[in-house]
Amino acid sequence: MGIYIIFCAVALVSYLIQRGLKSRIEEYSKIEIPYGLTGKDVAEKMLHDHGITDVKVQSTGGFLTDHYNPETKIINLSEDIYYGNNVSAAAVAAHETGHAVQHATAYSFLKLRSALVPPVSFASRWVQWILLAGVLLIQVFPFLLLAGIVLFALTTLFSFVTLPVEINASARALNWLESANICTGEAQTKAKKALSMAAYTYVIAALSSLATLAYYVLIYLKRR
Repeated sequence: MGIYIIFCAVALVSYLIQRGLKSRIEEYSKIEIPYGLTGKDVAEKMLHDHGITDVKVQSTGGFLTDHYNPETKIINLSEDIYYGNNVSAAAVAAHETGHAVQHATAYSFLKLRSALVPPVSFASRWVQWILLAGVLLIQVFPFLLLAGIVLFALTTLFSFVTLPVEINASARALNWLESANICTGEAQTKAKKALSMAAYTYVIAALSSLATLAYYVLIYLKRR
């Protein structure tokens, strides 16, 4: 019963955080930053200030679809961020550029996360099917569920490795935004609030994954 309460609590908190993040991004998108800089300009300036010349910045569709691809060395910014001249655009663009800086400086947790991508991609494709089959056939093939648990544990590990990567990228972003005089005073405070709430989404995702893992472990342990 306790595990179900945890699931419900995590789901509720996740919903509230996602809603709060969207609200803050929309609110802070109405606050302009100096010099008329767009998210694209912020990303390119941060790259320049860190001596990074082999990373491109481009626009992508969707809302909050921003991400850095270490394989192609491309910072993808959603259109609102790419063209926006506001606190939200600056914060998100600087955060994604923070990942590019991590890549350029061989940040250890980013290297670990990148190394985990291939096995996690494999695990993500098959884990739900193996877990389902493992639960249905637990009395006949208990090791099938165990295999599913191992695969799911890999995805849970990935979620927790992602945490320091995201937190560090936000710290790099905030330090640079202030030192470069892009966001100061109240604007810097709001940028910090937006990035902090974004970080909470990763924390909740990791805790949700851990709770799910515990659920399947309990099923395996109680199979008899």
